[in-house]
Order: sequence, then C-alpha cells, then structure tokens
Amino acid sequence: MTDEAPYDGPVDGQPPVDQEARLEAARKLFAGRVEFLKSAPDLKFLPEPDFPEVAFAGRSNVGKSTLINALVNRTSLARTSNTPGRTQELNVFDVGDPIAFRLVDMPGYGFAKAPKDIVRRWQYLVNDYLRGRAVLGRVLVLIDARHGIKDTDRDVMKMLDKAAVSYQLVLTKADKIKPTELATVMAATEAEARKHVAAYPVVLPTSSETGAGIAELRAAVLDAITAH
Repeated sequence: MTDEAPYDGPVDGQPPVDQEARLEAARKLFAGRVEFLKSAPDLKFLPEPDFPEVAFAGRSNVGKSTLINALVNRTSLARTSNTPGRTQELNVFDVGDPIAFRLVDMPGYGFAKAPKDIVRRWQYLVNDYLRGRAVLGRVLVLIDARHGIKDTDRDVMKMLDKAAVSYQLVLTKADKIKPTELATVMAATEAEARKHVAAYPVVLPTSSETGAGIAELRAAVLDAITAH
C-alpha cells in the first residue's frame, strides 16, 4: 500500500528475523490451545498478572469478535452479535499449552444505544485496565476500513498516548472496499499513527472474511508479547 519496505520485525530495535519463520511461529502458536478463561466486569475479577496480555479495542460495530475468531482460527471463541455493544466486560482468553500469553477483548466504544450509566461503567473499566495492567504488552486498535479513523478512535488513541501504552492500528473489513480506496485509507491511517507517540507505525489491513492479513496480525501479536 506504501513505498515502504516490508516489515521484517520484531519491534523495539531488535534485529530483523526471517519473515517466513516469524509467520510460521505465530501460526503454530495460534493453532494450539486457545481457550476462553473468564469475563471480568471489574479489574478485581481479572486473573493474576502472570502472563503477557494483548488487548483488542475498537468501536462496537468494527467486527472485533469476528476478527478474534479469525485470528485464533475458531468460529465461535469470541461471541459475535448483530447488536453492537454486546461485549460489556473484559473477556480473557488463554493462548498456548502451557500458557504463553492472554488475549483480552475489551468492551466496544462509541455506541450510543446503551444506557449512559452502563456506557460510563464500560469507560471506567477500560480506562482502569489500560492504565493499571502492568502485563499489557500492546493494544490493537481496530478501525473499520470503510470509514477510517473517527473522533472516538482518536480519543482512545490520545488516552493510550497519555497512559504510555503501546498500540497498533488494525484495519478491519478491508475486503469491503476497492483496492484503491483501501490504499487511500491506509495512507491516512499511517499518517494519523505518526502523530501519536505510543502508536506503532505499521498499520495492518485485515479481512476476517477472506483471511487477508490474518497471518501478519498473528505475527504482530507474537512480536508484542516477545518485546514485552
């Protein structure tokens, strides 16, 4: 999508690794044990911070649960719904046997149909988690490729900047727009990422439906827990 050289990972100044080996290592990890652990309505219900965590954030209709299912190659690990905003708690998944790390599905943001007191409770939960979870290696902020970055996304990005939490932007539903449109959205998203101190510069386009970008997303998750 850009003139930049392909990313050879891993991150944080570590030496490049073989791209095929990186993708294969991530594939094997996600092909193994992945299990739902628990839902946490409050931080006190989270598991002990014994393993690295990678969290997923995004607007309530961005396709977060569907992407998580594609990532772990399961059909119904993360609950999906036609009603945006169904995820109201922090849903935690164990990956690996023995456990290598955990995935955390955070409540969606930017959806107005829920009662205001519930929305406020979700916001507090997410804010507390992002600011106070020492084992959080990275947040994957999902952006609908059809719409690009919205003001609510920017608010979350600013919050992550302020909390000094590393995050990476991931475009969902990339198959729903033409390649030329996707290239434009990619360029705009990369430009936005460069404005934020905690944002990782590489933007990942994905499609849960076609599988495009899923292998690269798995590798990005592996990079995040390796670097943490």
